[in-house]
Amino acid sequence: QVQLVESGGGLVQPGGSLRLSCAASGIIFSINAMGWYRQAPGKERELVADQSMVGSTNYADSVKGRFTISRDNALNTVYLQMDSLKPEDTAVYYCHAFHRLKNYWGQGTQVTVSS
Repeated sequence: QVQLVESGGGLVQPGGSLRLSCAASGIIFSINAMGWYRQAPGKERELVADQSMVGSTNYADSVKGRFTISRDNALNTVYLQMDSLKPEDTAVYYCHAFHRLKNYWGQGTQVTVSS
């Protein structure tokens, strides 16, 4: 099985930046896709960004131009660089992986954007 551990969340002021990391561990040959979802209070979980093994990326419209996803395939790690953060970015961010036709989720890391 795959275990996902997120890190890098915290409190930041509007306009600030955070970098999230997610490392996958376990018996792994490769992970087909990794990405980030988030869930804000009162809202459904939504895709933020994901990236395939070959580098294809997908972003939510709300974060395009501000967030950047990257991936280190050798380390089975995915990153989310978040710039120009807004209060509406406040949410629990979840790492996601798709591996051998199965979905895996991290436990989430809190990102709070507030003055």
